[in-house]
Amino acid sequence: MTRVEVIGNATLYLGDCREILPTLPKVDAVITDPPYGILNLAGAGSTPAVRKSPRQQSSGVLKNRLLNRSDVRWDVAPSADALALLFAAAPLQIIWGGNYFALPPTRAMLVWDKEQPWENFSQVELAWTNLSRPAAIFRESATRGTPGKEHPTQKPLSLMRWCVALAKGCNSIVDPYMGSGTTGVAAVELGRNFIGCEVDPAYFDIACRRIEDAQRQGRLIA
Repeated sequence: MTRVEVIGNATLYLGDCREILPTLPKVDAVITDPPYGILNLAGAGSTPAVRKSPRQQSSGVLKNRLLNRSDVRWDVAPSADALALLFAAAPLQIIWGGNYFALPPTRAMLVWDKEQPWENFSQVELAWTNLSRPAAIFRESATRGTPGKEHPTQKPLSLMRWCVALAKGCNSIVDPYMGSGTTGVAAVELGRNFIGCEVDPAYFDIACRRIEDAQRQGRLIA
């Protein structure tokens, strides 16, 4: 049975988003950072929706070593069917790592400049979107932007606030790959309704705590 936590204007589901998304009402936007499938070199993350190069694989090995993550079973990229569910869930999508997936051309690519000089790490990350706007860039050091990160691929909160703000007129947001809940924190801080799905119980609990803290902080400010 799927565990559900309601925290203010956020509803969080512990379970597989492929099973949960079809049961949810349609929302305004999908804003998500799914696994890219580049760390899991054993092949478990390989799907028809993912393109990997030897350069990406060697970078993934180094990144995994520095993160001290020997277990990368979580790094399974969404299949083509899972990506179709993201498009069915809302009319607007912002999908980080979109350059790794088989998605249609877009003029509104988002770029995160991670402000780091090492060529054996990705110096930027890209989000595919169907926003009606030109491409845009956000600059924030990966180290400075995620102090005390609680997930190996956790995005800076400032970056996800930027994404939520770009989804103008969207009052309800779903993140099917919630991780440690950064999109949810950004959404509740900006007064949006949020739905999150996470399959890993440990990260789900972290997301619940972080989103509850954000809700509490908002109540104190109000």
